[in-house]
Parts: sequence; C-alpha cells; structure tokens
Amino acid sequence: MSDLAPRHATLKDATLPARRVAMLSVSVALGLTAIKLVGWWLSGSVGLLASLADSGLDVVAASSTLAAIGYASTPPDAEHRFGHGKAEAFASLLQAALIFTSAALIAREAISRLIDPRPLQTQWLALAILVLSTVLALAVAAAQGRVLKDSRSVAVESDRLHYLADAGSNVAAFVGVVLAGLLHSPRADALAGLAVALALAWGGVHALRNAADNLMDHELDDTERDAIVALAIEDPAIQSVHDLRTRAAGPIVHIQMHVDMDPRLTLEEAHRILIRAEHRILARFPSADLLIHPDPYGRAEAHSGVFAEASANLAAHDRMTDAPATAREGA
Repeated sequence: MSDLAPRHATLKDATLPARRVAMLSVSVALGLTAIKLVGWWLSGSVGLLASLADSGLDVVAASSTLAAIGYASTPPDAEHRFGHGKAEAFASLLQAALIFTSAALIAREAISRLIDPRPLQTQWLALAILVLSTVLALAVAAAQGRVLKDSRSVAVESDRLHYLADAGSNVAAFVGVVLAGLLHSPRADALAGLAVALALAWGGVHALRNAADNLMDHELDDTERDAIVALAIEDPAIQSVHDLRTRAAGPIVHIQMHVDMDPRLTLEEAHRILIRAEHRILARFPSADLLIHPDPYGRAEAHSGVFAEASANLAAHDRMTDAPATAREGA
C-alpha cells in the first residue's frame, strides 16, 4: 500500500459501534418503561414511580442520542465543511434538560408522599422490577463504556451517565421499598424517591458539562495531546511540534499543529513525511480531521491573526509546564 493512498475508515465506519450501542439503549429503555409501568400500577411505590419516570425519559434521551449520532456521522457538505459532529452536543443538552425535569417531578411527588404517606402494595413485584432494571442499566452502561474506549461520542457518554444514575436510583428505590416493608413506614419509600431525584440531578450536571465542553471547543485532555505529539515526532525528520490545537465535535476530532523540519527538504520530501505522520495519528484517532503546517526549523514565524497574543501566551504556558514530547531532546 502506498504511503499516499491509505485506507482509513469512513466516518460511518468509525461511528458504527456508537450507533449500535445507541440502538441497544433505546431497546432497553422501551422494555424497562413497559415493565415499570405495570409494576408501579400494581404496587403504587413512589420509588418505582421515580424509576419509571427516569426510564420514560431514557426512551426520549436514547432516541435523541441515536438520531444525533446518525446525523453527526454524515459527511461534511458545502454548508458544514467541518462536519456535523456537534449535533451530539445538542442531544446531550436535551438529555441534561430531561434529567433535571425528571429529578424535579420525582422530588415533588416524593415530598407529597412524605406529607401524605400511602401504604405500598405488591412490594415483591416492585423489588423484582428494580433488580431487573439495575442489572440491565449496568449492562448497557458497560457496553457503552467499551464503545467509548475506542471511539468518541459525547452523546453516548451522556447517555451512559444517565444509565449509571438510573442504576443508582434503582438501588435507592430498592432500599426504600425494603425499609418501607420492614419499618411499616411508607415515608421510607418517599425518602428513597428524594435520593433518586438527587442522583438524577447529579447526572444532569455531568451531562450538561460534557455538552458545554463540546460546544465550547474544549481541548482534548493532556494524555491525548501528548499522544498526538509523540506520534508526530516519531519520525526523526519532524524535529518538534508547536501551536498544537485540538477540539472534539461529537465523534470528530479536529487537530491542527505546526511542525519544525529541515529547511533543506524539498516540498515533495516534506509532503511525504507529513503524510506518514498523518497516517500514524489517524491510526490512533481514526475519526480525526488533521491539518499539519510545516515550518523550517529555527525560522518559524509567530502565529498571526486575532489569536496571535493568545498563541504566544499558550506557547509560554506549554514551556512552563514542560509539556512532554513537544520537542525532541537536543533538537
């Protein structure tokens, strides 16, 4: 295979695992909602009602996640030349809004039951449903975690946080139903509902933060930035890296950098070196959009434009923090 003709996965290929786990999430949410609806109708448990409301919103959230991932994986077009990846961040914002709404409604119902407690019916059914819900929620979260190890999806990450909060809320509801039976006090179940509301609100905060980071072009974490630089300077012909800028837009990672090279290289030689560097980085970040600018070593111009002052400050910050692998030793 020629250095200039690689066979990289398409954006559809790169997002296929995320789309599959999103379909799994929708299926599980629909099944759990139906089961919990029957269980709540028979038992009257506030804890189970809280879990039912959460699962009902899971259906909406998971469906929006699936739709957003599908749209985010469509190729760039004339109006969106950077792609459609940020559609996932909007799905994450919707998830956060649904989570906060669910938490508020559950808290209101729980407080109402604290003031006016009502006895529970068919406790064994409520407990069985909560155990099943917890197992399935953890299974979906585990599947989503495996996908996130190899691909990037803010929508899947937010959905995973929602499922983990769902599992926690199920455990709280389970404890509430058990205590209500043992203590013969329906208020224990209502207190469990309040605990569920708090857990959901915490999950909403995380989902909101993930969406905000994506929309505000937050840099990749230091580990990933160091990996990008290390892959770039793996070839001795690339002597150092500077002005590295990264951001994530849903499944897409945008990477820009300047590299220092021997000024005696021909344009053709420099081109081949940069293509090989792109291949190394794409092997680690298959959904990346790369832009590498070569500079003659020792004669790089300062960054110009509206970010000139910011770029100088960031370069000074990188030197002060001794960011690993930004330059080859002794270069």
